[in-house]
Amino acid sequence: MNIQTQSWLLNRRHALKALGSFISLPMLECMVPLRAAEKAIASSPKRSAFIYLANGVHSLNYQITTAGRDYKFSRSLMPLEKHREVITPISGLHHPGSLSHHHNCINIFLTGGKLGPSDRNTISVDQKMAEITAQQTRVASMEIALTQNSLAWTADGVQLPSLRRCSEIFASLFEEPKGGKEAQRRALRRKGSVLDANLAEVRQLEQKMGKEDKGRMEQYLTSVREAEIRTTRADAWLDTPLPTISDADRKRTNRDIAQTMAGDYFRTVYDLMVLAFQTDVTRVATFSLGGEGDAFSIPEIGITESRHQLSHHGGDAGYMEKLTNYDTFAIEQFGHFLTRLTETKDLNGKPLIGSTMALFGSGMSYGHSHGNANLPLVFAGGTDLGLKHGSHLDFNKAAKDFAGYSLGPDGALTSAHYQLCSRPVNTDAHMSNLLLLMAQRMGVETEQFGDSNKVIAL
Repeated sequence: MNIQTQSWLLNRRHALKALGSFISLPMLECMVPLRAAEKAIASSPKRSAFIYLANGVHSLNYQITTAGRDYKFSRSLMPLEKHREVITPISGLHHPGSLSHHHNCINIFLTGGKLGPSDRNTISVDQKMAEITAQQTRVASMEIALTQNSLAWTADGVQLPSLRRCSEIFASLFEEPKGGKEAQRRALRRKGSVLDANLAEVRQLEQKMGKEDKGRMEQYLTSVREAEIRTTRADAWLDTPLPTISDADRKRTNRDIAQTMAGDYFRTVYDLMVLAFQTDVTRVATFSLGGEGDAFSIPEIGITESRHQLSHHGGDAGYMEKLTNYDTFAIEQFGHFLTRLTETKDLNGKPLIGSTMALFGSGMSYGHSHGNANLPLVFAGGTDLGLKHGSHLDFNKAAKDFAGYSLGPDGALTSAHYQLCSRPVNTDAHMSNLLLLMAQRMGVETEQFGDSNKVIAL
């Protein structure tokens, strides 16, 4: 794009007149005056990553029982001990809308919505962030899922598609479009023409619609609006040079990995996320390690069963040991992500982890009985955004009726702890309170997200 002449400023579509006055287009980078754009680019970027682990954890080996700074790492969380000063394990949070809804909990992990036959999902926090960050990045957000769909949901409750193959992820971030720029430009503008034609028809139909139909049409118009924004943004970025990727980074990330090599795959995806943040291609990423029903096995550490199968262990000691090993393995790979963020320099020369918030966790706590309370969560990074880590944040202990963790004579948790994973002891401790904190630190101007009732102080 021609920064000096500003010939790239939007004209016709900047107001989306065809949509009427009730929907406006958010400010895009291609609408920002020259000096304002330079100021935005010069500021330090803020970034967020969300990682999802299906089917909860083996709670007895995961739960930390001491609050505050002097907490002792549990067996499953031990791989994160070296990152103590940049992480906050969190206990006691839950999504009220997912209680008793079991496997569908993944759908509202980042939305804080409700699960029910008549409920429609709401926007996920990553997409709320992307409304702000996409003004400065080539890719609004990256969605990766080992199986099934992504964690990301649009404002009208539509789930965004995901990528899995590492080579496809790399191409979407760092390679020219197939067929060249001009072919891509023609395709984008054809899409824009189709959207315009649809909007022209909507204007005629609106005059004949009843109240209920207008509600449905508003949902449709929201989808069209989002498609319009993405199409316009993609067109505007076509003439901007792609970032230069070193041969070492390209070799490490632009490849496909067999499903039987889960660790290599996890680390490569994390490396792609770091590379995307480092080059400022995007500032928002989600990564699902698999859905509740089909997160795969890890034969490289002797686990041939699926994660779903292990979560329904029925008290079998062998299955519980394997589930603990699976938990520890997944957390170890998340530790790799934190290490890479610590080692990689930001645009200002400081470690990338300072400007990057990362949330690792599950929408389920205890898979055997499908408990959706006391969610296993680890919040990391963002120290340059004013976050202070180093403590175990325990909302269970903040509840008046909490009698303490169920510990046996040897100090280990007993099976009575599972009750805490099925019914929240602190009913005011909503996970949306944490999502609200992250949204605000990313620059989203809001006092409410999902079913939040109070922003978490950290």
